[in-house]
Amino acid sequence: MPTATSDTTDLDDASLAASLDGGFTSHHAEVNGTRLHYVQGGSGEPLVLLGGWPQTWWQWHKVMPALARRHRVIAVDLRGMGGSAKPESGYDKKTMAADVRALLGHLGLERAHIAGHDIGAMVAYAFAANHPEATGRIALLDVSHPDESWALMPLIPRPDLYHLWWFAFNQVHGLPEQLLAGRYHLLLDWLFGAASADPASIDARSRAVYARAYDSPEAIRAGNDWYRAFAQDIADLAGYAPVTAPLLALGGEYSNYEQLRGAVPALGTDTRIVRVDGSGHYLPEERPEAVTEELVRFLG
Repeated sequence: MPTATSDTTDLDDASLAASLDGGFTSHHAEVNGTRLHYVQGGSGEPLVLLGGWPQTWWQWHKVMPALARRHRVIAVDLRGMGGSAKPESGYDKKTMAADVRALLGHLGLERAHIAGHDIGAMVAYAFAANHPEATGRIALLDVSHPDESWALMPLIPRPDLYHLWWFAFNQVHGLPEQLLAGRYHLLLDWLFGAASADPASIDARSRAVYARAYDSPEAIRAGNDWYRAFAQDIADLAGYAPVTAPLLALGGEYSNYEQLRGAVPALGTDTRIVRVDGSGHYLPEERPEAVTEELVRFLG
């Protein structure tokens, strides 16, 4: 099984972007009071890709070249992620969606399709709910927006439920930074082993990219702040009407497909839920061909 390593050769964002087919380049922009890192390439209708914890924009690297043949692909590090700034506040998904909206304005784009995985899926939905005029179609990969049911997750594991223990751990202040700084690869290897159908699909180089991005106390705190904002996210969702943008949800066969079947229909007026066979949680890396096929079909 691959493991994260301490080798950081060619793991900087510029080198990673240049390694992909499609003319991808790495950039930064000052928007909405913060600094976002993004990688873009290709041409056509704009498609924004938003990643999740504990990854970066690099989680999309297996699908970006194919998508760039049809779209201007913009893979964004969210507030607190990777090459983006890690401010002290603003980790509710409504604010993070405003970051992405401001980035589109910075790029001179009035409208874009949005695809998000994990935390990025929450931001993608918040984007559609708060900025419908700028939303084309939205795709949520393996996670929906936090809702009231999330506040009822059991602390004690149940045999019929996958135990998301890190939802609680990540909300503890101060301790995760002390435990994980400099050894984040241990958490990565555990998560990729437990939540993927094929841990080898997330190779040693990718694990090193993610370890490098999260190894500092500041980065650990910022990523955990996405979880600490869940109570605000649940309150915000209560004020949203179902979105009218076409919505595709992709769920891993061995992950959240069944949960999405229950949650997604109430989120929009035009929804479709697809099971990605043979995949756990990390769809773009475990089953990139299937993800690309579904996104191309959905986006037209």
